[in-house]
Amino acid sequence: MRFDIPASPYFRPLSLVTVFNRRRSDLPAALRPPTGDGAFGERTLRGIPFSFGPAGDMNVLVLDSDTVRVNLPELTATYCIFVHAVADTPTDYLNEFADSAVDGNTIGGLVSEYSFQYTDGSSAVLPIIRRFATQQSRIGVGASPFAAVPARDDQVVRSISEDLAVTGFSTHGYFDGLVRHESGRDAAMRVAFPAEMLWIYALPNPHPDRLLAALELRPCDEISAVYAATLTTVSEHPLRAGTRRKVLLQLPTRGRLNAAGELDDVAIDLGVVISARAARKYDIRQWLGSEPFVKPQRSETSVVVEFAAHPVAKLFVADGDNPTLVYDPSGPGDDIELLPASDRPVRVRIIEMKTGAPAPVRLHFHGPAGEYLPPRGHQRKVNSALFEDSFADFTIDDHQFAYVDGDCIVDLPLGTVYVEIARGYETAPVRRAVTIDPNTKDLTFEVSKALKWREKGWVTADTHVHFLSPQTALLEGKAEGINVVNLLATQLGEMFSNVGDFDGRTTFGARDFGGDGEFLVRVGSENRMQVLGHISLLGYSGSIIHPLATGGPSESSIGDPLEVTMADWARRCLDQRGLVIMPHSPNPQLERAADIVLNLIDAIELMTQNPLASTWHETSEAFVDPYGIADWYRYLNLGYHLPIVGGSDKMAAAHLLGGMRTYTHLGEKEFTYDNWMSAIRSGNTFATIGPLASIRVAGVAPGSRVELPSSGGTLDIEWEVESVATPIAKVEVVVGGLVADQVNPGGVLNARGTLSLPVKSSTWVALRVRGSYHGRPDEVAAHTSAVEVLVGGSALFSDADASVILDQIGGALAYVDTLAPRVDPSQLRRLRATLEASIGRLNKDRLLRSGGRHHIELHRADHPHEH
Repeated sequence: MRFDIPASPYFRPLSLVTVFNRRRSDLPAALRPPTGDGAFGERTLRGIPFSFGPAGDMNVLVLDSDTVRVNLPELTATYCIFVHAVADTPTDYLNEFADSAVDGNTIGGLVSEYSFQYTDGSSAVLPIIRRFATQQSRIGVGASPFAAVPARDDQVVRSISEDLAVTGFSTHGYFDGLVRHESGRDAAMRVAFPAEMLWIYALPNPHPDRLLAALELRPCDEISAVYAATLTTVSEHPLRAGTRRKVLLQLPTRGRLNAAGELDDVAIDLGVVISARAARKYDIRQWLGSEPFVKPQRSETSVVVEFAAHPVAKLFVADGDNPTLVYDPSGPGDDIELLPASDRPVRVRIIEMKTGAPAPVRLHFHGPAGEYLPPRGHQRKVNSALFEDSFADFTIDDHQFAYVDGDCIVDLPLGTVYVEIARGYETAPVRRAVTIDPNTKDLTFEVSKALKWREKGWVTADTHVHFLSPQTALLEGKAEGINVVNLLATQLGEMFSNVGDFDGRTTFGARDFGGDGEFLVRVGSENRMQVLGHISLLGYSGSIIHPLATGGPSESSIGDPLEVTMADWARRCLDQRGLVIMPHSPNPQLERAADIVLNLIDAIELMTQNPLASTWHETSEAFVDPYGIADWYRYLNLGYHLPIVGGSDKMAAAHLLGGMRTYTHLGEKEFTYDNWMSAIRSGNTFATIGPLASIRVAGVAPGSRVELPSSGGTLDIEWEVESVATPIAKVEVVVGGLVADQVNPGGVLNARGTLSLPVKSSTWVALRVRGSYHGRPDEVAAHTSAVEVLVGGSALFSDADASVILDQIGGALAYVDTLAPRVDPSQLRRLRATLEASIGRLNKDRLLRSGGRHHIELHRADHPHEH
């Protein structure tokens, strides 16, 4: 955000050429300048102009013996700003405990005296004290001076993902990208340690109304070096850090936003431009209306520039090759508007309407230009990339949120601000405009449940969450109305996540572990291999199931052998009283077929990372994958009566925890994690991105079986769908994978229906709900698990589906036989035996379910394998 702009006009550099007495190259080691220092001639530091000495000649003033006089023209000044340093000295505590030779923590010591000489013959002598007005050039962490600043500019940096998007490469570290800035001191520490730098000190003139005649610099107890000096008449301290201010700027004619939606060519002379982001435009009618989701439009003509600077600082933008002054505090231009500063701390409380208890929520505030106003402790710019912001923040495109526990402080501007409060799929969202005046100290908002499914015995879960800490997962779960968050340890190449959070015992939030028992977090694992697939192992006890990944990159490391099958992992999880889920159906596909045939899988997961994202391409997943649903139908058609669950696979701030969630019916059972796992296995579940759905077939719920005589019969079906935000576009009764009946409610928020369905052959029945936050009515928004219907005891069977499954198992065998990195032949035979067993089981199941009429074979010849 920095380009060449004029130095501030409020400063007058002094020439010290006549008093320089040393070359920098000749300085003793204790006074040597910072490595690579190139400050020669006319230079600007922190927007202040200085006149340094010439390279190769006398260019530094060493104060070691005599008083030096610098004559001045007759003028007034409020401050004289020096670039100087004192000689390095070892830090020594109590003459006994010595730090590093250049630690820099020594405090006190009269280094020198600088005096103002006035034309009336008077003078004012001021002490230059070590660690106050000056400091040595080499310091360790925490040894900064108290009244001087580094002779380096503070800088704002982009996150790594933004840097890659804008420039194609990144020049700074990952940590700096998260911190989003680098102070002058930190920049020096990045180059060398101990950090090397000179220091800028503003010597206050006690008589700014008197005409100056000279400066006198007298050495005292220590040797020091002076490099440059400047006079100023500004009244405010010239080095004091400014607080945040904001302006709304119209883009210049040739101004362009970069790939991160920011204006690069904007700078300020006596401060730092923190950000220059495209303004966000919210439709106020939609905001205050009943729209399910309102996001801003990114302006193409204006940016919100946020900066911290001296009160007389001037703001410039580049219009072509020329810096153009766009903001001068003495007279702002026509194309710029000073926005109210967000400097009024307001306590914001969100409470439950009935009880008055604090309500954890997802909270958003924005100001008049659409600028996000986060609570304290949260990012102003939420990064959406993996590993960048996993700290209780969330972003939907340009619409940002913070997760709070119901009580927080938000720094707000005076005037109108806009608030949004969200809390899951049963609580009505809140969107309002609020006026902040000088007397506003508190804001209180009430939230209330619009739907009562928890009271009917349903609990919610996200089966698939990564990278959060357990406590952050618990907070986000409470705020999103997720009763069970399954936080999964995993491996990605050489990176391991959440392994230290796994103990095979603790359910965070449970009463046994000090919680209220209503919101739980349990750490399990997602075990992964690149080709054979991924498997989620939930709630198991004892030791973590290793290896977390196998078979080589990208899931496990390069050079790792294929040590296990997913079936091995599943058996160990079941032996350790856990729940086995096939995640993000349908991919990866290969071994999932064998494991389902071997009856090692408890449920199949539908996954959506953020249903609120505007398009599928803007996050990894923005809607329910229809191929995942079709894959699940295939197993139902073969009689594998697996329930479905919903998970977000949350891995970044752009992914909504519980955006795709599982509803599971506990009924009258006590809500515990173990009871939740049992209820999943029972199968009365549905997965949803908003609408809540239930179905009963002949009086029984999903997960159950209805038996009819060989002549068939008629099934009485009743269903119900409710939603607080997602419009219900269509409700479909699905029988054997085909729509048997549908209702088109037309975008309402609740619907009910009944159906009498004649059935002549074995099948299954489930409810499918279509709807969207973005006006795409064909998207699947919710799906219940199935009720199995057997006619005359005849089990389900499909030749076509069985062939596809067999091909998948054949593909797994091909991989094991040919490409899988292996350790020894005996291990290969053991791995292969699992896959071969699934083929035998599939044939056995088919023979049993088809009355001996069907036998299936691999469609391809056996692959060669080692013995």
